[in-house]
Order: sequence, then structure tokens, then C-alpha cells
Amino acid sequence: MTQRTKVALLAALAAATGWAQEISVQGITMAQMWKQDTPGFDKATYTPATQYLGIDATTLGSEKLSLHLFGWGQADLGGDSTFLNGAKAAGYLNYGYLQYRFAQANAEIKAGRFTVNQGSGFEQVDGVSARTDLRGGFMISGFYGLPVLYRTVNATSQADYTSQRDIIFGSRLAWRLPKVMEIGLSYLQDGSRQPKDLSLPSASDFTRKQMGVDLLLTPTATLDLRGRTLFDMASHPAPAPGAPDHNKIAEHDYTATWRLGSQIALSGNYAERNFFAYFAGTNLPSLFKQDDRDQFRGWGGKVTWTTEANFQAIADYRHTHRETFGDANRAGGELRWSFNEKAVLFGAGGHWVNALDTKFVDPTAPYLSLSYTELRAWILVNKGKLSASLDGILQHYDSGNPYLAGMRDLYEAVGSLGYQATANLKVSADVTFGSNPVSKHETQGLLKAEYRFGTAKKGGQ
Repeated sequence: MTQRTKVALLAALAAATGWAQEISVQGITMAQMWKQDTPGFDKATYTPATQYLGIDATTLGSEKLSLHLFGWGQADLGGDSTFLNGAKAAGYLNYGYLQYRFAQANAEIKAGRFTVNQGSGFEQVDGVSARTDLRGGFMISGFYGLPVLYRTVNATSQADYTSQRDIIFGSRLAWRLPKVMEIGLSYLQDGSRQPKDLSLPSASDFTRKQMGVDLLLTPTATLDLRGRTLFDMASHPAPAPGAPDHNKIAEHDYTATWRLGSQIALSGNYAERNFFAYFAGTNLPSLFKQDDRDQFRGWGGKVTWTTEANFQAIADYRHTHRETFGDANRAGGELRWSFNEKAVLFGAGGHWVNALDTKFVDPTAPYLSLSYTELRAWILVNKGKLSASLDGILQHYDSGNPYLAGMRDLYEAVGSLGYQATANLKVSADVTFGSNPVSKHETQGLLKAEYRFGTAKKGGQ
């Protein structure tokens, strides 16, 4: 979408609020400051200020028509803060759309900038979408438009990424058996200009064609299984001689939960991702390599015990495998208490991460340990209009980790104090102090004001 079209869209949506009979405005204003002391570099102070603003306007000439806007703006207050384009200010429209809800079949239409999650992925789109229920427990939805492109590097470096992702559309057909199951089949296409179609063929393919199958199964009130499998439907160049064929399975991700009475819950998860297919296209090409052939596999479980005396104990375990780096295991637990009718909440926990034989591309040290122990404790107090919290975390690493600049102990402590000035206004202040490999000593301060106002009726949509 061109810059001129974006401005016209935002202006039209903002003007629509004048038609509304009920308007609700929510905002968060934050002013930050943090000081960094990085070995080998000059000390720096950063002072960005950020404004989040959301507007929901209903009854736009009809109870079925509504407007929804949310975005943020950020500016430097005189320190060393800069943004991706080197400027002292930045902003973004997360979503801005008109929505019309029909009286029957749970049907709706959206137009503008919105997010969509229908089985095959979570996408941000400038376009239109629609959904409706059908007879016999069936449901259908679809969307069409332009993908929202994030500017992560300069325009020249992102030229291939921008030109390839020229369109996005998808749909989902699902069937639901009330209180028992729901199964869906979805399709997503993101971009149509593949590298071979460009005047100067690109080294990376940022387009996607994916099909997904999602499942929600609740055979009893105490057991549920949910997850999805995602297939890569795009055609890719033949792999180099001797290289493995491309795996068409982009992802498996399934979670099962079993509740034993009112106090004990067991859950388990299995996930598998093929990076080449899963990140075939991405909104963040600077973070994910489109030619990455790595494979990820992880599984684990959690046991939660909750008593009637406001006490909760959690034990969890997770195993992960990366073909590039090796295996890691994470195990531990957490204890939580609440007192005085939840006016005081306290928690403490610890975890151990075992990554003894991490692969490292270095002839002198092909394997090394990235293992560490983590301890955490926190407390939250609410009394009248006042609230306060304190959160501390400590990580102790094995010796020889090359990423920690010779450090073995990393820590961070966060203290917060808040005041509910009115029913619609809350102000708070946070102070953070810590030590990490990037900044040997780092101090951060945050002032925040949260507010809401408008003409919407209390308890309304």
C-alpha cells in the first residue's frame, strides 16, 4: 500500500468517529530513561517517550457498524535514542478498520488494516475479510489484500522482500460439533512474484503458499487436545546434489490438557518446525534466514496443583532439539501464594537449563556448555488505590560461555509503584537495575499513565 493510500485510509477512519453515538478511548503514555555502561563504549543515556492510543466507536448510524483504531507514536526527549531510519520520532498504525456485524449467522465484514488468525497463520493485512456460520455446523472465512510490510532495514536492502510480497489472501473452512470438537482446513498465499519472475532474480524467496489443518477436541469436560499441522505448498528449486529434499511439513504443534478434579491439572506439548518451510516468508526477513535448513523439535509437560488455601505449585519440564546446535533440557518449578483476599501475591521459583554439548563452529572448541541456573522471586501488593511490586531474577552460567563477555552471573531487579487516581486514570513508575553482557551496569526508569474515557455505556461492547 502506498504512503498516500495509507494516509487516506487513516483520515477516513478517523473522520468516521464523528458519526458514532458511543466512543471509547484508551491510552497509555510512557516516558522512559535508561543509562548504559558498556565496556569499551561511551556511556549513553536514552530517553524515548511513547504514546499508545486506541479508539472504539460503535453505532455508526447503525448498531451493526463500528470503527476500531489502535496505534502508537514515539519521540526522543533529548537523549541518544534513534529509530530504524535514524530519525528522532517514529509511529505505527497497528490496526484501523470498519466492522459490520450481521444479525444472523454470526456473520461480519471488516475493511481496513486488521489482523487475521484462521488456522494457517497470524497475519496483518490491509484489505477486506469476511466470515459466517453455515448450516450443519460449518463455518467459512476469508480475507484478501496487501500484506503489511515492516521496515526493518533500508529500502534498498528490502527491495526484493517488498516486490515479492505484492498480495496476500487466505480462507478457512471448519466444522464444529458443539462441546466435542472443531476441525478446520485453511490456505494462505503471501506474495506472487517469485525470485525467477523478477528482472534481477533474488537470492531469497519471500513468498509463501501454506495449507493448515487445525483441531480442537474436547471429548470430556476434563480433557482437551488442540493444535495444528502446517504444510508448505510452494514449489522450490531442486536442492543441491547430495543435499536432503525439502520437507513439506512446516509445523506440528499440539497441546493436551487433563484436569484431575479441581486441584490438579496435567498438560503436555509437542512441537516440530522445519525452518525452511515455516519461515519461507516472514515479516522480519532480517531476523530469519529464508535459506535456513535447520530443524526444531521440542516436547514437555507441566503439573499444576492448586489448593483451596490460595496456594499453587507448578512443576515443568521441556526438551528441545536443534539440528544446528544440539539438545537442551529445562526443568524446575514455581510456588505461588495469595493473602488477604488476593491483596498480596507472592511467588518464587527456580529452573535449571542443561545445554552441555551445544555445537559451536570453532575448531578449538566444537562443543561447549551454555547451561545455567535461574532463580526468581516476586511480590505484588494492592491496598486501596495504591499498588506496588518487586521482581528479581538471577541467572548463574557455567564457565566458558563465549557470549557473556567473561560474566557468569546476570541479574535484574524491577520495582514498581502505582496509584489509581480515578476510575479511568492510573499512574505508575518503574525502576530497573541490572547487569548483563551488553551493559555491565544498566539503570532504567519508566513513568506510565493509563487512561480511558468516552461516551460508551458502562458494560457495553
